[in-house]
Amino acid sequence: MGQVIIRRLDDAALQRLKARAARKGHSLERELRAIVTAVARSDRAEFRDQAAAFRRRLAGRRHSDSTLLIRRDRRR
Repeated sequence: MGQVIIRRLDDAALQRLKARAARKGHSLERELRAIVTAVARSDRAEFRDQAAAFRRRLAGRRHSDSTLLIRRDRRR
């Protein structure tokens, strides 16, 4: 598992995080781990949802063959 050190964290933010952890009966470390993990998962889920929406918008459309354009671009 990786480790992260956060420097220069605002004192007020740190106190709010400590209070949040205490309300849940967690250590600060456990609470921070949960927050970071949730954000990382939501970013993946958001990307997956955006990609699915993009695929739905393109469904049924015909697209031009870009092979020739790509080959020309590679020769530049």
